[in-house]
Amino acid sequence: MDLKLRPGKPEDAETCGRICYEAFAAIARQQNFPPDVPSPEAAVGLLSMMLGHPGFYSVVAEADGHVVGSNFLDERSRIVGVGPITVDPAVQDGGIGRALMQDVIRRATQRTAPGIRLLQSAYHNRSLSLYAKLGFQVRDQLACMQGAPPKGMISGYETRRAEPADIEACNAVCRHVHGHDRAGELTDALAQNTALVVEHDGRISGYATDLAFSAHAVGESNEELKALIMAADAFGGPGILVPTTNADLFRWCLERGLRVMQLLTLMTVGLYSPPHGAYLPSILY
Repeated sequence: MDLKLRPGKPEDAETCGRICYEAFAAIARQQNFPPDVPSPEAAVGLLSMMLGHPGFYSVVAEADGHVVGSNFLDERSRIVGVGPITVDPAVQDGGIGRALMQDVIRRATQRTAPGIRLLQSAYHNRSLSLYAKLGFQVRDQLACMQGAPPKGMISGYETRRAEPADIEACNAVCRHVHGHDRAGELTDALAQNTALVVEHDGRISGYATDLAFSAHAVGESNEELKALIMAADAFGGPGILVPTTNADLFRWCLERGLRVMQLLTLMTVGLYSPPHGAYLPSILY
């Protein structure tokens, strides 16, 4: 097989989107899980956004002149996130996934990104093995949770829509929790009018870019995240990602009727600091 890698282009969205859907659906069916991407149209829409966004790096794999896979690197913040990486099911297990991963790792290294992160579906043993061989280390276990958002309020914690003037306060919370901010994602969420903030003692103490599979949230404590979760009308995509190591928050979600859809693994290379607070990652990290 003559394998070549090249930068992704907007016109790759249709073919790469179809492969993305088929790859996720094939492994999910094997394990009796619902696919992360619900339809070919949703996959095409997702990849169209990423291929057209200046904050994402993309790489496409061609074998014998045919597109067989793709990978992406979210470069909107100093810490970069990998994915989605997908390979046509007809040619999997032939080294294409490794080549696509090595390409984005090389890109991150060239940009001197201090850390690389990804989320791995726990039922996909091959990807876990590949990422470990490439140097990624397991950091946390995450439960994808779905259901009707619980209703109510946390006394002393008020939520509202985020505004552009809130950016620096939100970034400060993220730096407190993670040691770095995610300003690029927050800016996009403000433009899409999905971001929420929570205020405690007269100041912003947490925020969420949305309550969704593709969004993240941080708070100084679990109370901020509980308030944000209760402020949601619904959870976008397969659900929100709750660290199972945060026993209080995980139990709180279960007691309010949310159900675990699947488990995922947070893996990192490079800079990583254990969170000093509470967080919900996005599917990227």
